[in-house]
Amino acid sequence: MKGFKFTISGAGSTYTPELIEGLAQKKESLPVREIMLHDIDEKRLDIMEGFCKRYVKELGLDVTINKTTDLARAVEGAYFVNTQIRVGGNEARVLDEKIPLSHGLIGQETTGAGGFMKAMRTIPVMLNLAKTIEKYSPDAWIVNYTNPTGLVSEAVTRYTNAKIAGFCSGGIFPKMWAKKSMGIEYDRVRYDYVGLNHMNFIYNISIDGRAATEEEFIHIAKANPEIDLELVKLLNAIPSPYLQYYYHTHRKLDQFKNAQYTRGQQVMMMEKEIYSAYADEKISTKPEALNKRGGGGYSDVAMGFLDAVYNDQDTWMIVNVPNNGAVDFLPDSAVVEIGCLVNGVGMQPLKVKNVPPMVWGLISEVKNYEQLAVEAAVEGDINKAKLALMAHPLVRDYNLIEKMLPELMEANKAYLPQFYK
Repeated sequence: MKGFKFTISGAGSTYTPELIEGLAQKKESLPVREIMLHDIDEKRLDIMEGFCKRYVKELGLDVTINKTTDLARAVEGAYFVNTQIRVGGNEARVLDEKIPLSHGLIGQETTGAGGFMKAMRTIPVMLNLAKTIEKYSPDAWIVNYTNPTGLVSEAVTRYTNAKIAGFCSGGIFPKMWAKKSMGIEYDRVRYDYVGLNHMNFIYNISIDGRAATEEEFIHIAKANPEIDLELVKLLNAIPSPYLQYYYHTHRKLDQFKNAQYTRGQQVMMMEKEIYSAYADEKISTKPEALNKRGGGGYSDVAMGFLDAVYNDQDTWMIVNVPNNGAVDFLPDSAVVEIGCLVNGVGMQPLKVKNVPPMVWGLISEVKNYEQLAVEAAVEGDINKAKLALMAHPLVRDYNLIEKMLPELMEANKAYLPQFYK
């Protein structure tokens, strides 16, 4: 049968229609014949199935939409499995935000103590998914958007033989910023990029093959408002927006403490509105409320990977991939977020040169935390959990960890069977 099966695990996510739209835009080069929607939330799955069937008709995409709560059925025969699960839902995310904040720390979805707890909940579930794919569809590619994507990618590559490409739309942020600030199309912009997921730096930006001028660099940097422009000039590199939690820590803490709602609570309110629209049988296009959700560029990156692999097209992409010597100051086994050559064979990390010296230490610290966190999640080892948090530059304080970690563990107990055997 011509075409391929594309599975979306975590299809109840509000982002699923973005992937459907991306497949429709690339229907000439990506002949998908079946889109399998998989989720454990039957209510959301039913609503999403109904909307997606209306949406593909609206888009003119000739494809079969199926759904299942059975993981083996979902992945069997798939060429690509897009993963976007959220273990514990946004309710757990809100606890990740609030509990660290009550101890005077940044509470955030993927960063610091909150990001640590998300990893503890998520890694065992993603390893089960990867092992199921190994059994039922060993040649399939996992196209991962499940956060924290860097830690998930490291766990899957260290503990399974499944093929995984870890992605984040942050990899194309410089292209998005250049287009927003100067109207420059994506394919005209290149750059050096080094670091980890949500812990990366962009430098040596070029436009049409020439070095960006200082004025162009400033224009692009200004489109990233989360980091002070004077700091960008000092570094001569553009940090990921998530570096605001490291470089503007006290400012962010004050904002979080004074906010009426956490980001997780805001997302929950937005998702009610979005799902109300998805459930409306008269609606067959993406609801306007989806634009408030964030995550721009999500589908562009995923479809770029599918196109490169399925059609064996040499493509430069930012991917979370085992280092294998590409970044000199990190272990070969460490998953890093860097430029790769992607094609039908897979991903080849490209050597990273001239890394700005002022960023080595911070990247290394966070990678140290990540490797310990992965081991803690897999082994259910509370001592490694403590060591991981001690290694994290936004946590570190031993006495504070001894008070906070039991509270975090108890709040997440239902999702941490590896710690409560």
